[in-house]
Amino acid sequence: MWPKADPAAVARWQALRFGMFIHWGPVSLTGKEIGWSRGGQTPVEVYDNLYHQFNPTNFDAAEWVSLAKAAGMKYIVLTTKHHDGFCLWDTKQTDYNIMNTPFHRDVVKELAAACQQQGIALGTYYSVCDWRHPDFPLTSPGGTVKREKSDLDAYNRYLLAQISELITNYGPLLTLWNDMPQMFEGRGANTIKLVRSLQPDILINDRTGDGGDYGTPEQRIGGFKMDRPWESCMTVSAHDAWAWGGAQDGVKSLAQCLEMVIRGAGGDGNVLLNVGPRPDGVIDPEQANRLKEIGVWLAKNGESIYETRSGPWKSSRDIASTRKGNLIYLHILHSADGQIDLPALPLKIKSARLLGGGKVKFSQENGRLIVTVPKTSLAAIDTIVCLELNGSALDIPAITLGSTIKSSASNVYNHQTADYGPQQAFDNDQETRWATDGGIKQAWIAATLDKPLTVQGVRIYEAVGERVQKFEFQYCDGQDWKTIFTGKKIGWRLEQKFAPVAAREFRLNILEATDGPSIGDIEFIED
Repeated sequence: MWPKADPAAVARWQALRFGMFIHWGPVSLTGKEIGWSRGGQTPVEVYDNLYHQFNPTNFDAAEWVSLAKAAGMKYIVLTTKHHDGFCLWDTKQTDYNIMNTPFHRDVVKELAAACQQQGIALGTYYSVCDWRHPDFPLTSPGGTVKREKSDLDAYNRYLLAQISELITNYGPLLTLWNDMPQMFEGRGANTIKLVRSLQPDILINDRTGDGGDYGTPEQRIGGFKMDRPWESCMTVSAHDAWAWGGAQDGVKSLAQCLEMVIRGAGGDGNVLLNVGPRPDGVIDPEQANRLKEIGVWLAKNGESIYETRSGPWKSSRDIASTRKGNLIYLHILHSADGQIDLPALPLKIKSARLLGGGKVKFSQENGRLIVTVPKTSLAAIDTIVCLELNGSALDIPAITLGSTIKSSASNVYNHQTADYGPQQAFDNDQETRWATDGGIKQAWIAATLDKPLTVQGVRIYEAVGERVQKFEFQYCDGQDWKTIFTGKKIGWRLEQKFAPVAAREFRLNILEATDGPSIGDIEFIED
């Protein structure tokens, strides 16, 4: 076992709530995805020589940090080395680094100095896998090719030496953000022990190969979870690109971005929103402008996000909630008439007002709390009602809204229902999973709701490899199972939209699998 995180350090990190992720490197010259385009869209020999042309003369670390502050972000996580192996610092372990480009400046050093000067915490992303390194067993495209010769022990020494450089030469760091722990089960513990020995209060994510201090839902906002810290990594890119996607990439709407931040805090998680700087070193103006708009909103409403905990109501399509002290911040995201009907609180409400000023009516009786905001006071994206209680809001147990889900499955691994039962696939937590016995080639998992739910899409996350080869997603019309859509592989993440279906029962029916299938999460996309 490894040394656990300092609880005070975890609390400080959670209080920050919103950070900037940065994916950048020579790949920005192509407008293609970092790491993944190597050996795919871009031939390996071309990709690996892009650094000879990489000369981002307009890079200004102070401007990057100033933009993060303007966006209301409290920390930055930089991709110091992605799966392609290129290093943005003056590492002594390889020549494949920023000092051997025409730019010849240590990006991590300059960013660390700018963060310290402007009071922003810095974390470093470091990919566990390295598809260019000759000692790593897998290579491009996408880690699908196995090398004839490799030495994982030697590569592990390389990895630990580089992590030591980052913490020793550029710290103190907020977090070490590992990624893609291919083949590192059993070795990640060594990473954690090293990190703790070099900087006891540093945090490390769950992608080491052996766990870590917090979960990392990717391209989705995590569900309500107060017993395990988490951070959703998201992209501002309209096409979900991590690296710069070119001039036509576009950005997500302000509403989409704000909902990430609001629902993140409403689930008790952080949000790490990614930008992909251009090859000249400038963060694309379209991305920068969107971030500044987020910052304007947070400047007015940040007290409902920063230094809060989630709840007491679990988020729904219409609301999210956060709390601190004796205050609850009710975020109304969807309302036609300004009236919100919620389960009552166990404490007396002393007052209710709009954050920023404005009257709100409320009544709490017969087990229900009715909050009414004048229609003319409803904001376009989020209307925030501040409720003052006669006691601590943090003492209120979590309150579930909407439908509850009962789950069932045709098979559970070794009959261990508590650990691998079907309920684990409907808990908004990819660290848990429904698992089946080895050798199982066909299986189903079903959800039964206490009342009909109108669903217009589903996200399915396979927990182990790509075992599913053929499946159908179904609903029950009261008597028979009807197929909504069929598919082949699910993989790490499958999202499928369809015409709205109202039903109480839904089922993933796996028709073919290479081995016992395992599903990390199934999420319904409501209308």
